[in-house]
Amino acid sequence: MAEDIKQKLEKYRTAPFDARFPNQNQTRNCWQNYLDYHRCQKALDAKGVDTAPCDWYKRVFNSLCPLSWIEKWDTQREDGTFPGKI
Repeated sequence: MAEDIKQKLEKYRTAPFDARFPNQNQTRNCWQNYLDYHRCQKALDAKGVDTAPCDWYKRVFNSLCPLSWIEKWDTQREDGTFPGKI
């Protein structure tokens, strides 16, 4: 399974189609992948497992989200004021 993920990451260009977000507006897709990345990191860190599979979510939200949003959310997480549930 890890090999499949590595192969997909090597071929990665931009966010693939996600049936949960079929509309042109990809704001929710951006938000969900940001949350999924940090949830994945938290869960795998707690288990002491390699967090490489989480990189998929990071690449997706980096291609979908404006950098200003990511910076704002990162700052909010550091300050403890982030509105999402991670």
